[in-house]
Amino acid sequence: MAGSNGKQKTVRDMVLSLGLILVAGWVMYLFIPHDDHPPNTKRVDYRVELLTARRAASYPVAAPEGLPVEWKATSVRFKGDDFDAWHLGFSAPDGEYVAIEQSTQKRSTFIDEASQGARETKTTEEIGGRTWTHYTGGRYDALVLKDTEGSTTVVAGTASFARLTEMVEALKTA
Repeated sequence: MAGSNGKQKTVRDMVLSLGLILVAGWVMYLFIPHDDHPPNTKRVDYRVELLTARRAASYPVAAPEGLPVEWKATSVRFKGDDFDAWHLGFSAPDGEYVAIEQSTQKRSTFIDEASQGARETKTTEEIGGRTWTHYTGGRYDALVLKDTEGSTTVVAGTASFARLTEMVEALKTA
């Protein structure tokens, strides 16, 4: 019966090793800093870029007016040499992302890029006297303005259609 004593030691050693690993894991969890909060994105001021875009673009550049302070502008750019491309990104009050994209680029190409591959649905919505088409996709959903000439306007992001609609309702052109 000498063999059974060796098996008991092996099982006991495995249990002790597992216990030691669990204690080490617990200690690491306690003492290694970790943050479960979303990153605090920096608010950007887009007024200068908006004025520049409105002077230079060949179409009426859209930007929101009267949004609650909880909406935080996070990114802005105007590329006059790249189809007069206008981008204004926001973090919505619920932390989701919403972007206003405008360009003179070929409509189908621009919509595909701005909506990150979202596909047109048969749903349209009248917002502010203009017809917007719903696009749905894996990463972004979007509202696309149907009745523009010379440019395309897309409001897209990870936010719900209710949030996208809220942004569209706030859009003004100068």
